[in-house]
Amino acid sequence: MRSPGLLRPYVWSFAAVVLLQVIGALAGLAPLLAVVELGRVLLSPGPVDHGRVWTVVVAGAAGLLVRLLFTAASSGIGHLVDGQVQLALRRRLAARLGRVPIGWLSRRRTGELAKVVGDDVSAVHPFIAHAPGELVAAFVVPLVSLVYLFTVDWRLTLITLAPVVLAVALVPLMMTPARLREQKEFDAGMGRISNAAVEFAQGIAVVKAFGGAGRAHRRFRTAADEFTDTFLRWVRGMAPIAAGMQLALSPPFVLLVVLVGGAALITNGAMEPAGLLPFLLLGLGLTAPVAALGHGFDDLQAARRAVGRIGDVLAVQPLPEPAHPVAPQGHRVELRGVRFGYEGGHEVLRGIDLVLEPGTVTAVVGPSGSGKSTLVQLLPRFFDPTHGSVVLGGADLREIGGRELYRTVSFVFQDVRLLRASVADNIALAVPHAGHDDVVRAARLADIHDRILELPRGYASVIGEDAGLSGGEAQRIAIARALLADAPVLVLDEATAFADPQTEQAVRRALAALAGDRTVLVIAHRLETIADADTVVMLENGAVVERGAPAELLARDGRFAAFWQAHRSAVAGESDAPRGDEPR
Repeated sequence: MRSPGLLRPYVWSFAAVVLLQVIGALAGLAPLLAVVELGRVLLSPGPVDHGRVWTVVVAGAAGLLVRLLFTAASSGIGHLVDGQVQLALRRRLAARLGRVPIGWLSRRRTGELAKVVGDDVSAVHPFIAHAPGELVAAFVVPLVSLVYLFTVDWRLTLITLAPVVLAVALVPLMMTPARLREQKEFDAGMGRISNAAVEFAQGIAVVKAFGGAGRAHRRFRTAADEFTDTFLRWVRGMAPIAAGMQLALSPPFVLLVVLVGGAALITNGAMEPAGLLPFLLLGLGLTAPVAALGHGFDDLQAARRAVGRIGDVLAVQPLPEPAHPVAPQGHRVELRGVRFGYEGGHEVLRGIDLVLEPGTVTAVVGPSGSGKSTLVQLLPRFFDPTHGSVVLGGADLREIGGRELYRTVSFVFQDVRLLRASVADNIALAVPHAGHDDVVRAARLADIHDRILELPRGYASVIGEDAGLSGGEAQRIAIARALLADAPVLVLDEATAFADPQTEQAVRRALAALAGDRTVLVIAHRLETIADADTVVMLENGAVVERGAPAELLARDGRFAAFWQAHRSAVAGESDAPRGDEPR
């Protein structure tokens, strides 16, 4: 595994699993050897030695009992260790996901991360619970049997090994580049199905409302069809190899080889008939290592790939915390020569210089893809700039501790995520010890108080259980959360995007009251938001092309004025367009 440090505490447990399994497996040879010895005693000339017969029977039974006890203990400890390792992995993943840059997290799909934390961790089960004991035993027992059989007849031993040699010769065919590529495509296809299912489930309400069920299902069907093609291609490549290995290692084939070889030696007088018995009983065990590799190959390969994906997540570096954090002096914000580009992509922001004064509202506008969302995500430090710096109260954000930063900066984005907790707890997320009166006051300001009282248990109603909220209502919960947090710097990504016209004015008044002497940075999609701003910043292709007061920029008749006019024309066109239930 890629995480040896994580398994180090369990080294002695693994050693116990292996030791117990080896003892149990070796003890399991006793009944077989007892049968061999009984055959020799009963087939030998002269009277039967009854005392020896019972001694052999008791020894065989004792060996069987020891096998049952020791293999059960090995399996129990193995599964206990597996549970502990899976718990440790999930805790470590949860801790790492809680510390990775929020920007990195926001760019990953829910299904992708859910697969890593859920399915991939579960896929490690064979590697932990079964492989250490069973694989070791699968090699130890045949090795001991092989030594014993060589003492009986080395020629028939070599003949008995022929099926093993044949099966081993097929193993490299399972590791060709084509097979490995198909396995990766298999995993990628499963991930696409998971993502499509999660996205469809999350958007089911919108799909039903707008009658897009066919389009919504299409992506899932496409992912499923692509996976089917990949799976069939993988099966066609692996089936002949797997069938050949199973045939070579099957008991009938092995017994046929042993019987043919033994018959040839017996008829030539090279071996006594009683000498064939141990090969018939123990010869099948010689195929165990290859059979174990064959049957466990897919599970171990899946575990290896799962560990790789887990390792990729654990390898994501969190944003570094300062060794000696400083506290910002005030809440003036400056962006100095800020450049930023995502991993493996082009630069999204190119040389941004901005100053956000306390008590002002700065609106960022621009066409889609201009870098607006990336810009506002730098302020709560979802990412660090590639070049330049973001300064808050005279201190670079990288010099401010995380706790202090999120006490100073609050944010409300369009994509609101509510926890499966009570409405009160969701509002008080940033201030967990807030009193009920404070929570209610924030809800009133966000114009969501009356709606909360309509829920079955009011503020105690749990989101996702007895509290179902619309997109606009969820956004107002997020606004109430920001109001309660009372942070001096506020970042908004069009916080009224999902609000209906009736409540939008109330929410806008709440935000205006919230602004006060705070520093507010907002992505503006609506003209009303632009009108409320003290400063408008126009972005194009990741660069500031204009800035100033709204009226001033309109008077310049430049790019912002053209953008404003185009936006107004689009809105007017939408309002004048005939609706489906209106006469044309």
